Amino acid sequence: MVIFRFIFNKLENSSYKLLNPKEYLPEEELHSLRQMSFLIMMGLLFMCILYNVVYVGKDLLSFVIFDILISLYVATQLDLRNWKNRILLILLIPYGSLTYFLFGKSLVGYLALIHVPVFIYFIKVYYDKFREYTESNGLGITIILLFSIIFISFFITLLAEHVDPLNSLVMVSNAFTSNGYAVLGSSIIGKINSVFLVWGGYLLSGVGTATLAAAILKKHYDVKNQELYAKIDDLDKKIDNLEELIKNKDD
Repeated sequence: MVIFRFIFNKLENSSYKLLNPKEYLPEEELHSLRQMSFLIMMGLLFMCILYNVVYVGKDLLSFVIFDILISLYVATQLDLRNWKNRILLILLIPYGSLTYFLFGKSLVGYLALIHVPVFIYFIKVYYDKFREYTESNGLGITIILLFSIIFISFFITLLAEHVDPLNSLVMVSNAFTSNGYAVLGSSIIGKINSVFLVWGGYLLSGVGTATLAAAILKKHYDVKNQELYAKIDDLDKKIDNLEELIKNKDD
């Protein structure tokens, strides 16, 4: 947690333009990404619950690393100044995954009763954060429709194709963004890379469209503003002439 907090603080307070998303993304796109981040966390926590309860033993080492990392990230977001979060932190520790990772003994399934309820609680926490962020910034909730489609398709693929959650996610991502349906990559790293590339391309296409639209609108309104300022200057001159004429008439 200390190492993670140190890295996050360094990235957040960095002066490098490359690490500042405002340098290359429109503000509207940043709001959408922030909304999406809450929903993505909900999805990742749900996948972790599935692997804890249903798919125990499949790709166990990869799941253990994923479980530890997701628990670690959630833990670093907690405010430990109150007792409630301190208790949640103790329950959030992935005891089963750490036991397997450190000693080679799998207790993932047995200790899921501790881990799963706290993940369910944090799914609700991130949903509340999503609602609060959406309402406070006056954003729409259309993005929920996108995630609903993905989520429903994820379950259908999971049951119909008899695959594990990771393969289902890869298949749904490919089908949604590129009309493909195959699982790209035979290893865990390859499949994760496939998902990253698919959604990265989908995101960049949206960013490119938004950036182009913003540039066109900015250019259009800059021209309009220049015309308006010219008319205001002309009107000011006419008002000055009228004031001069009235003054001369009084004299």
